[in-house]
This record gives sequence, structure tokens and C-alpha cells, in this order.
Amino acid sequence: MLLNLRYVTNQYLLNQRRLLSSHAKPAFRHINKILIANRGEIACRVVRTAKRLGVRTVAVYSEADANSLHTKVADEAYCIGPAASQKSYLCGDKILEVAKRTGCQAVHPGYGFLSESVEFSELCQKEGVVFMGPPASAIRDMGIKSTSKAIMAAAGVPIVPGYHGDDQSDERLMAEADKIGFPLMIKAVRGGGGKGMRIAETREDFMSALNSARTESEKAFNDKNMLLEKYVRSPRHVEVQVFADMHGNAVYLFERDCSVQRRHQKIIEEAPAPGLSEQLRRELGEAAVRAAKAVGYVGAGTVEFILDKEDLSFHFMEMNTRLQVEHPITEMITGTDLVEWQIKVASGEPLPLTQEQILRRGHAFEARIYAENPRGGFLPGAGPLEHLSTPTPNAQVRVETGVRQGDEVSIHYDPMIAKLVVWGETRTQALDSLIDKLGDYHITGLDTNINFLIDLAKHPSFQAADVHTGFIDEHFDTLFPPENITETTVTQAAAALFINEMYATAKHSESTKNPFYIERNLRLNHDAIRKFNLKFNEKTYNCKIKIANDSYEVSINDSPYKKFSFDREIHNERFSVRLAIDGNMSKFSAVITPDNVTIFDHAGQSKFELVKPKFLEANGDLGSGSGASKVVAPMPGLLDKLLVKVGDQVKKGEPVAVIIAMKMEHVLKAPRDGVVKSVAGEAGMNMTKNQAVVTFEEEESKE
Repeated sequence: MLLNLRYVTNQYLLNQRRLLSSHAKPAFRHINKILIANRGEIACRVVRTAKRLGVRTVAVYSEADANSLHTKVADEAYCIGPAASQKSYLCGDKILEVAKRTGCQAVHPGYGFLSESVEFSELCQKEGVVFMGPPASAIRDMGIKSTSKAIMAAAGVPIVPGYHGDDQSDERLMAEADKIGFPLMIKAVRGGGGKGMRIAETREDFMSALNSARTESEKAFNDKNMLLEKYVRSPRHVEVQVFADMHGNAVYLFERDCSVQRRHQKIIEEAPAPGLSEQLRRELGEAAVRAAKAVGYVGAGTVEFILDKEDLSFHFMEMNTRLQVEHPITEMITGTDLVEWQIKVASGEPLPLTQEQILRRGHAFEARIYAENPRGGFLPGAGPLEHLSTPTPNAQVRVETGVRQGDEVSIHYDPMIAKLVVWGETRTQALDSLIDKLGDYHITGLDTNINFLIDLAKHPSFQAADVHTGFIDEHFDTLFPPENITETTVTQAAAALFINEMYATAKHSESTKNPFYIERNLRLNHDAIRKFNLKFNEKTYNCKIKIANDSYEVSINDSPYKKFSFDREIHNERFSVRLAIDGNMSKFSAVITPDNVTIFDHAGQSKFELVKPKFLEANGDLGSGSGASKVVAPMPGLLDKLLVKVGDQVKKGEPVAVIIAMKMEHVLKAPRDGVVKSVAGEAGMNMTKNQAVVTFEEEESKE
């Protein structure tokens, strides 16, 4: 069997070399109009380069995206179906119909959706529309992980030991798992992005992890086949950007380190990978080019490697046959525009640069800003972007986004809000810039990971480039210390509320614009003392601000009053304040809504709840958590499966429902033994955050 596999693979490589030689003189095709078969930030990114090149763009959108940014920046936009991606962004026939109707010569697939679809690539070719990606054969062979590993082994690229066979029976997979040993990685043979991927720590975990991975893979890729690999506990994830044209040329544009991940998905990437010798950098690049040439690759691609943290040996993991999310950091260190390269190569032009002409300069980071709750297990979220302000883009700072203030992060798509990309002469300089610019990224209306990204970037081990894929788990306690708030931050929140009220009153006053005069005449609370009750992390702070002798004083939880003064500057719904408390200066920004005050400073975001008087509080169960009597939806999502019905007896920890949110599967489990009293409804319904999914009969009191 092994001999036969080697023979087949060698024959395949021989055929690919012949294919490359047949592409010596490809036909040139002028491309002046592109359809972008994607949404969000990548669609906006492609439009930006196309406009610079004078190429017209056509956007497609689902009903949920009718007012999205990518539909506004493109020259034309067409609706292709309902919100569900299976009925819109994954409908290749609808997309190609729009491309042909609008006179587009090419389709840019972006990443995700149809970007690695063999069927869509073949359909484009059949309809005479250029697919701005590799040949369908390369997508097919690299998309099936078992096939890709056989090809890489034949091409001299080292691979990780594992099982990549066709026999997918539970018995065979269990037997192979025993041979490989635990812990091991279970992966869907198709796809990526952490979907259909699970780690089985022990033999007892294996079947549960296998079934969960299969279910997720079938939903995401319509394929249940799995492969097994030895799990390396402390690997680095290093990937190489490659590019190939139709003339047989292929180059690498250096590597990126994407080791820091959650849920097997990248969160901060950097280029180049720190701590590598120039020789190792070259070996990685040359191995990646061999991988690309082995499958007759054309266009932008990424070859991903597992790099042993200790001895720096590397093994092929997979190849992503598309433009990667993190491609901007490669552009920053090489001074290239990879979308421009895609357009030129798709037109039949040779690569713009040879390997010797591609130079590396400086260091770049990319931080992915998500709607998610890091302290809640990085659960994805959704909701309105009530306030959104970003760092100012320039030559060293890029904000890659597809949303604006007022837009909604939908449950139907990936929860990424933006990518913040920075460049510096050195890694230290770039990292300092990343921390600084993350502090300038202000969002309210939903949970984000910005505070976590700041804490991660400041972590001593990350600063020292001591990274691996288990970084977050290893440093969990220091990355997630108890949430404490300083009295200074509480004072800032109280002062912000007070200042906001003063200026709001002054704005509508016809008698004077003097805030001292207004406050003394209003006599709030009848004694010139303004009181606020603010809650942070379940602790309430009683704040008092009074006016005395044309000055302001503040007290927190009956502490002695301290004098303060301020300067204020308005920026849209946000205002900046320079606050001096007993002569100590601090600078912050604030966003105020009827229910919250959010403070932004160099440490990130602090959100306070405005505690309302009891007579204003709404009555009733708000369903704020999974108590002993119910299981609630931890995030907005789609109720995919109800695994129990009314009257069922369940055990603690038993799965009761499955929710799909942001294309990920989340299994909800019973908090205790009990009898099901009610269920939310039927599978297929949308769930809001904290909505009860399953409730249980009340426990009988024990005498």
C-alpha cells in the first residue's frame, strides 16, 4: 500500500511538472471589472486596490447585508439571497449569474465562503470567468488534508505522523488513535479556521471529540471525513506566504508567526516570525515554494508549518489555497500589494518581482478585533456598534474593516469587527505601536476582545516572543487576573457623567453658557450635590460630586472629598477629558448611554453600569445566567438541535441542546440532575443571549 501510494504520488508530481511547462506562454486576459464573492472587510480591501488600479468592482450581498459598507464602496451591488450563507454567499450559481450579467471578467473569492471551493472554481472556468485563485486541482488536493500530506511527503516537505486513510469507521479510527497515542488532534480533512477540529487528551475523550468534530465539519464543509495527527504540546504555528504565476514562477514573501490562538483560531499574528535564523527562514520559504510547485499552484497561497518550539524543526500542516486574513502584515514588511499581484497574475502577467527582488524590512503585527467575551471562554457575540472610533490610519497603521458606527455584528457571519495592523522598524517598536493603537480603538454596544489584546501584547512572555499555540492556556491566570478597578477610574466615570450633564444643560440653556452658573441654579438634588451609583463587576460605587466656591469636588463611597478640574474635547458621541484630581493629571475618553458609562484610557476599556433607582428597575427574571433551574443561550445564535423533550430525566453534564453561532457549534449541558419542564421551541429558531433554552422542574426541598 505504501509503495503504491509513493508510485501514485510520484506520477502525480510528474504530471504537475508537465502542467507547469505547458503554461510557459499563457494567454493574457485584460481584467477591468471584478465581482467580489465575499463580504465585510476583505471585500472592502479588494475594492480599495481595484479602485487604485482603475478596475471596477461589483459587490454581492445577502438581505442581512443590504446596508453593509462593502455594498457602498463597490461600484455596483446586487442581492443574492437571505441572510443564511447557504442561501447567499455560498450559492456559486447566483454569484456567477451576477458576474456574467454585469460584464465581470473575473471573480475574487476573498477568504472563507467559496474561496477554496473546487466546484465554484470549476464552474467559473466552465462559464468563462477567471477565478482569482489557484486551479481547481490544487484546491482539491490541498483541501483534502490526507491527500496534501502525501503530496508534500513526495515533494520532500516533512509532515507530522498520523492517520490519513479512507477507512473512517469508528473502530478503525479508534485503533489508529491508539497507535498514534494521546493526546492527539482530530481534524476535518476539508476546511480550516479551527472548524471540525478537536483535541482528545485521553482515550476516554476520543469518541466524544470525534463525533463533535464530525458534526461541525459536516455543517461547515458538507464532509464528515477526519484525519488524526500526533498532537505536539508546545508548537509554534509558522506560515509562509507564497505566490505563483502561470509561467511556472513561484516565490515566497517570508513567514508569519500565528502561534497565539483561541479555539484553534488566530488572534495576533506577526511578521517576520521572531527568533529564526536567516538559514531557517530560507529553508521554510524554499519548502513552501516546493509545496506550491508540487500542485501546479497559481496565485496567492499560504503554506502552514508546525515549528517545534525547542529544536525549531518544522513539519507541513496544511496549505490554504487563498489570500489569508493576515496577509496585510506580509504587505507591510515587503512593501507589496498582494491583491494587485492577484489581479496581475489572473490576467496572465508574470510575477511582479523575482525572489531576489523581494526584500524584508521592519516588523508588523496584526490584531484581530472580535465581538466576543474573552473572560466567558471567548464566546462570540453579536449586536450593534453603538459607538465606534478607530486609530487614524497612516503609512504605519492600517485599519482593515467592513463596518461603521451603527452597523450590526450579525449572528450569521464571523464575529470579526476589524484587523488592526501596525509596522515598526523593530519588533519592540511595532509592539509598542500595537498597544498604543489598541488603546485608541473604542467600541461600545457589545463585548469585544480589545482589553484582552492589550493585556496579551503587554504580557512579559509575549514581549519576549516566547510564544506557542498553547500560550493562552499556559498563561491563563496572568492573562485573566481578577477584574479590579481603581478609584481613579471610578472617579473618571463619575466626572464624565457630571461633565456630560453640565454641558448638555448648557447646550440647551438660553440664559448662559457658564456651567458654574447653571449648576448652582439647577441645584440638583436640592443641595448642589450630584449623586451617581455605578456598578462594575457586581460591585456598586456611590459617587458624589459637589460644587463649592467655583470648584468641583468628588467623593467615592464616602471617602474624603477631593478637588478636581478638567478640560473637555468632543469627538462625535465620544468626548476626551484631561482630569486633574488633587493635582494628579489623567487623560481618558468617555462614551455615555442611558444605561452605561464607558471609560477608555491607556489600559483599555472600563464599562460601568448606571444603577437606576429601585422604582425604575424592571421586574421579572432577566435570565442572566445558567442557574440550577435552566440552561440559557450563552450568546445570540441559532438553535441547531434540541436533544431533550419535556418530561425527560437528565443527568448533570448531559448535552441538552446545540447552538450554532458565528459558524461554530456550542454544546449546552445540564447544570444538574433533573426533569425537563419546558424547552424553548423548535430547532431552527434564533436565540437571544441569556434566553432560556431548557428549564427544569424545581428541586424538592430536602428535610
